Amino acid sequence: MKVILLENIKNIGKKDEIINANDGYARNYLFPKNLAIEATKDNLLKLEAKINSAKRKRELEIEEAKRLAEEIEKAVLTIFVKAGENGKIFGGVTSKEISEELEKQHKISIDKKKIELKETIKNLGNFLVNVKLTEGVAAKLSVEVKAE
Repeated sequence: MKVILLENIKNIGKKDEIINANDGYARNYLFPKNLAIEATKDNLLKLEAKINSAKRKRELEIEEAKRLAEEIEKAVLTIFVKAGENGKIFGGVTSKEISEELEKQHKISIDKKKIELKETIKNLGNFLVNVKLTEGVAAKLSVEVKAE
């Protein structure tokens, strides 16, 4: 019997996957626990519509991320910090601070987790920071760290 899985089931299959299951297993276990539904014509059409909808939503997310990446590439972020005479700054510039300043200066809201810093910025100068917006879409943000 062909069934459509409604949940991920270990060693059986993933959600929205169509599998062949034994009749008894499907009727006595999968159906009563709402883990699967029978792969009828209607259910297959619903599954196809759901998959197409998810694909379209993903395409829109990628388009939005590309637009945002262009904005980020154009932006130059200036952060003022307290620094010593030799160019060393007190503390460091973190991804959280970069995220907050980007919101203040350019009205671009980015989650701090998407800003990839290998380590906090501890010197004055210009830095290119990688911002990973979504899978396959990233941007380079120019960050200028100046003394107050």
